[in-house]
Order: sequence, then structure tokens, then C-alpha cells
Amino acid sequence: MKPNIQTLDRLLESAVIQSWPDLMKDSKAGSLHLEYAFAPDNSLDYLTLWSSRLRGEWDLVCDYWLSTFAPHDRGIHFKNGFRSEDLAHTLEFIMQHQRTFAPLPNLGRAGLLQIHAPTGEASQAAAKSLSDAFCHIDSFSPDPMLRDNPVTHGH
Repeated sequence: MKPNIQTLDRLLESAVIQSWPDLMKDSKAGSLHLEYAFAPDNSLDYLTLWSSRLRGEWDLVCDYWLSTFAPHDRGIHFKNGFRSEDLAHTLEFIMQHQRTFAPLPNLGRAGLLQIHAPTGEASQAAAKSLSDAFCHIDSFSPDPMLRDNPVTHGH
């Protein structure tokens, strides 16, 4: 039986949900918006994550660039005092293996995911989604970094 290949947008949403406690602290309300843009080859080129605890007020959480061009370097860059090691590792994994997952719908050159405060059930589903994705890649990869990532082991 062929494994269920997850969609890239579901994995990105799961990564943000799993990082909610790091990014939104103890906030039970608010939302996170993940904006993304495509490279000419239709792969994800960059992501930008915004936080809103109060309606209409947005703070830049981080951006992630897959390519290196001035004025930014490749990788994740946290802003405004935000930090999440889990999000950093998970986004790196997703971006580096994005072609393994079902592609995002062709929405032009950019897209947006809106993530609201997750329920316990949504957090559990996100953890399972990420764990399944890491296991899927790990089963095809000799890369020990994948096995050492806390997301793969339910942490």
C-alpha cells in the first residue's frame, strides 16, 4: 500500500501549530499568518510568519529564505524577540524536502495560511502530521539529522 503523502500546506500549518506555545506564549487567542512565495520552478522560495494577539496589530515573527540574495541570507531569521527552535528545525526540514510532499495548489506566485489558536485536538493532529512526515522521509534517508530531530520523536 502506498503511503499517504501529505500536502505541503498541511505540513506548514502543522509546524506553526506545534510552535504556538513558543510564539504566542500563553495566549489562547490571536492568529498567525504564514505568507509564502514561489520560485520560478514552482518550489517555495520564502515564507514570512506574522503574529497577531490583538485584532489589527501584526508583528513579524520570522522569515525563511531558501535562496541567498542580498539583503538576506538563506534560512530562518527570527524578528522582534520571537524564537522557536522547533519551528526553525521543522521549517528547515519541510523546505529542504518540499518536493517529497504534495505540492501547494497553484495559486499564482504567492499564498497565505491563517492559523488561529489551536485546540488540543488540532495540536495532536499537527504533531502526528509532522511525525508521519519525518518518519516518511527518515525511511528514505540515511541523514542522521532527521533521526535526531525532536519532532520525529514526539517531543
